[in-house]
Amino acid sequence: MTEKTAQPLSQFLLPGIQEAVAQAIERHRRLGQSIAIMRDNQVVILAPEEIKPLQDDRTF
Repeated sequence: MTEKTAQPLSQFLLPGIQEAVAQAIERHRRLGQSIAIMRDNQVVILAPEEIKPLQDDRTF
């Protein structure tokens, strides 16, 4: 019997978390809502027109 290599849980969770964040940001952009981000250790508010749209054809 072969032994499976243990993989960190984060390897499985990270893609789902990244997708959820991308969807939330895109939803804010489409609804005309601003978002807060960290840039150079400072909180920056991005207006909806400053949020880059997703480059693929995902539907939300």
